[in-house]
Amino acid sequence: MLKRRQVLQLAATLPLLSAGAVGSATQPGPAPALNTRPIPSSGELLPVIGMGTSQTFDVPASSEALQRLGAVLQAFFAAGGKVIDSSPMYGEAESRVGDVLRTLSPRPPVFAATKVWTTGREQGITQMQTSAERMAVERFDLIAIHNLQDWRTHLATLKTWKDEGKVRYIGITTSHGRNHEELLEIMRKEPLDFVQFSYNMEDRAAEQALLPLAQERGIATMINRPYQRGSLFAKTRDQELPPVAAELGCSSWGQFFLKWILGHPAVTNLIPATSKVHHMQDNMQANFGPLPDSRQRAEMMRAFTAL
Repeated sequence: MLKRRQVLQLAATLPLLSAGAVGSATQPGPAPALNTRPIPSSGELLPVIGMGTSQTFDVPASSEALQRLGAVLQAFFAAGGKVIDSSPMYGEAESRVGDVLRTLSPRPPVFAATKVWTTGREQGITQMQTSAERMAVERFDLIAIHNLQDWRTHLATLKTWKDEGKVRYIGITTSHGRNHEELLEIMRKEPLDFVQFSYNMEDRAAEQALLPLAQERGIATMINRPYQRGSLFAKTRDQELPPVAAELGCSSWGQFFLKWILGHPAVTNLIPATSKVHHMQDNMQANFGPLPDSRQRAEMMRAFTAL
């Protein structure tokens, strides 16, 4: 954790960093409409592009880290970002998010999401309370059970917490292709607000059952690994964008990959992770402009597989 003196010193520098970081994103004129999707269980609208913190925010506390990550978060907020997802599994990520949020005044609206990733009822409660302290939130908007870890125990706690107003939404996640069958069974039986899993142009397993069931059951979906841990960019390096990209306002392959996912009607929110301002700015462009219809989405896939 950063010392109070460091936080106060750096609080004044973050607005300046963000002004230089977002640059062209703050041109005069009417602001473009923000792409949003509703949480089915409540109707609350969320911007479609959120932010993950796995690996990217897992860094030691330092003035340099706060400056760098603060500029990333400022670019995120400047482009309408709201959903920040973390986990105790991600090392120092929750703490670094909290370090930055404590410096922001006024504090931008945040949809704060984390996970419980331990075994045992009391251990789970302690971990969730610790996460709130680390991320500097009074009440989480969403707590999900990470990778189905002791899910029966934690889901019982989360149901109680939701009833008591200690958390707004509850869910469950898997960050890899395993455990889909168990996740599907939980989705069929339990009153979940959110599920989180991987989905991208190379990993389309979620189309078979997860996405259709989420749509049928009215469960919001949070999509991780939208770039397949960067492997999609290896395939498109030095390749020109296909004509369909211009129809959707995509100026980069990153935006192309994100908008293809958003073309699926069961997708609620995506959480790409980055620790670089220019990557954040690029990601956030998918928060605006047209999203693909079924024809455009099929054309996007044809163009990608042809590379």
